[in-house]
Amino acid sequence: MSIVLVVAPHPDDESLGCGGTLLKHVKGGDEVHWLIVTDMATEFGFSKHQVLTRSREITDVANAFGFHKAHNLGLCPAALDSVPMIELVGKISNVIKFVSPEVIYVPFRGDVHTDHDRVFNAVISSTKWFRYPSVTSLLCYETVSETDFALDPTAHRFSPNLYVDISEHLTRKIEICEIYKSEMDLFPFPRSARAISSLAHTRGAASGCGAAEAFVILKQIVR
Repeated sequence: MSIVLVVAPHPDDESLGCGGTLLKHVKGGDEVHWLIVTDMATEFGFSKHQVLTRSREITDVANAFGFHKAHNLGLCPAALDSVPMIELVGKISNVIKFVSPEVIYVPFRGDVHTDHDRVFNAVISSTKWFRYPSVTSLLCYETVSETDFALDPTAHRFSPNLYVDISEHLTRKIEICEIYKSEMDLFPFPRSARAISSLAHTRGAASGCGAAEAFVILKQIVR
């Protein structure tokens, strides 16, 4: 059994980016933890209805995946650039120390959302081998509507070097994504069932399977 941690800047990133892979981990008997960095709160300008709805979505998603535990830092969405990096690193490091994961999934640094960039950098600072020896695999996932919307021609593109066959989990992945009712819409909206399915089949065609999720290996230690 492996201990896995998926880091999501916002609730839904984990499902969009590597939902099928997480389902595969759970089915294989791995212990999967979910770290949510930002969340809705009335002090951030969200209504009580929005806060309650998001809380229910988080609970329903955690149950649907079968996560061992959800860890919520409760920071303000779209405002992580105002959080001192030392503070963000400290909060994420505390969760990593508590969970002691072997495998960590993180968002891609080149994503268009600045929250993703901040979370990526904080996780990298929180996974140095001499302070966090449990971590043997560090993988970047792609998030539809974030990774593909990064249009800077000088930036590094998402170039996967690992593919995970999620053929038997794609339908369930989409069902879980649709729990986030306010985040999903009809195609050609990027966060739609059809777009998610299309990306999975495109990655499957690139790797020789029915449907796949793609990753960039940042670190892989074989012991």
